[in-house]
Amino acid sequence: MKKTKILGWSALLLIFVAAFAMGFKVATEHNSDKGYEVGDMAADFSLKNVDGTMVSLSDFDRAKGFLVIFTCNTCPYAQAYEDRIIALDAKYKPQGVPVIAINPNNPNAKPGDSFAKMKERAAKKGFTFPYLLDEGQKVYPQYGATRTPHVFLLEKTASGNMVKYIGAIDDNYQDASQVDEKFVENAVNAMLAGNEINPKTTKAIGCGIQ
Repeated sequence: MKKTKILGWSALLLIFVAAFAMGFKVATEHNSDKGYEVGDMAADFSLKNVDGTMVSLSDFDRAKGFLVIFTCNTCPYAQAYEDRIIALDAKYKPQGVPVIAINPNNPNAKPGDSFAKMKERAAKKGFTFPYLLDEGQKVYPQYGATRTPHVFLLEKTASGNMVKYIGAIDDNYQDASQVDEKFVENAVNAMLAGNEINPKTTKAIGCGIQ
């Protein structure tokens, strides 16, 4: 009888340990699906630019950081921000923080976001920054991007590219002249000055990624 009880308790203990391990695994996988949070280190990538070259963050030896912006051709919000993204690149690339634009949409679902259409859009708007296709949609889930546009400010450190800000470019997509809070500019200025970024996150406003 005693041996049976011991075996019974052992079986229950094994079940508990297995359930705990399974729950931990599910929780870990779920958390990884959320993408990066402020303070995380962003993995590098290699994506095709509209000029046909492959671009990685490691290509920018002298960069102090990056404005990784998930955007596209077809979203009205993304279109409304294109001139402001060009202006951000013009302002901060000379200071060591270039824009790296990534189109996360599946061209099969959004033909207007095909690579050929990306090349046309970049030429029409005169993009001064890489405009990369997230072929196979592998990069945007790592970042946790959900909208176009969605900004991730990275700071290059000895340990890697640290996420410093996530969210919107500013607080008025409709009219640049009516913007009250320039979230990205404030974040980059604070990062370059070695000051605390506030806010570190905002809600990205735009079209859902498809």
